[in-house]
Amino acid sequence: MDSVDRALIRLLQQDGRASYTDLGREVGLSGPAVRARIQRLTDGGLLQFAAVTDPLRLGLPVMALLGIRVDGAPREVLAALEELPGVVYLVSTAGSFDLFAEVVCRSMDELFELINDEIRRVPGVREVESFPYFGIHVHRFTWDVPE
Repeated sequence: MDSVDRALIRLLQQDGRASYTDLGREVGLSGPAVRARIQRLTDGGLLQFAAVTDPLRLGLPVMALLGIRVDGAPREVLAALEELPGVVYLVSTAGSFDLFAEVVCRSMDELFELINDEIRRVPGVREVESFPYFGIHVHRFTWDVPE
């Protein structure tokens, strides 16, 4: 990845719908050259495109971070949690929790059911601690691209 690739990534972080021609003007390349670079970055797994939705506008006003402790190795628990539709973000971690899951729900009743009827019943789940969101204050998709 060279300085032009990094500049393209930064520009796309600001506007993921920018045209190849507009991007090319910014970095001094033709549209086809920009397209080839972006395709190489995408094929190499350094860049991906996704539509980001607003859960509130989709009718999912209840969001929470769940701290999960497991017995034994977490891989089987991770595989089971990945299948739950309310789980939108799932990471393994170190510290007092083994996993963190971010969930979105239509209601507090749905959150209760997700935690108690689905997640707690996954074999290997020992404890679940819920941290409901009162508001989202920062949600970034732009971070520096290292040199």
